[in-house]
Amino acid sequence: MDSVSFEKKQILIVDDEPSILKLLHFILSKEYRIHAVESGYKAHLWLEDGNFPDIIILDLHMPHFDGTSFLKSIKISGFYREIPVIILSAAEDLDQIVLNIPFKVEGYFPKPFNPEILKNKISSVLAEQQTSLAK
Repeated sequence: MDSVSFEKKQILIVDDEPSILKLLHFILSKEYRIHAVESGYKAHLWLEDGNFPDIIILDLHMPHFDGTSFLKSIKISGFYREIPVIILSAAEDLDQIVLNIPFKVEGYFPKPFNPEILKNKISSVLAEQQTSLAK
């Protein structure tokens, strides 16, 4: 039996609100390995250090290097483009913003969000990813 199959999947959380980072860590850390950073810039540095998450949860509105810029940078990259991304944002017009993003995202949720629905979405995205890798 392959011991790697029992390893927890890793989630990169990118959000500038410490309370959101703590909440997401609290609700997800029992099932997943969590790496949380407060900017797109720090997320990029973490990726460039050789880390490769199974999924990214991304806020759009952050200072300096915002979520939209971070999303663009990973989706045009040959190395990171297949990492699934779920957007979690307090943007007023989130539906319209996501419609105008020219890159695929696996889902999006407005803040405040329902933790159970988010956990279910993460599970289904990771299951889909596993199924497509097995083909």
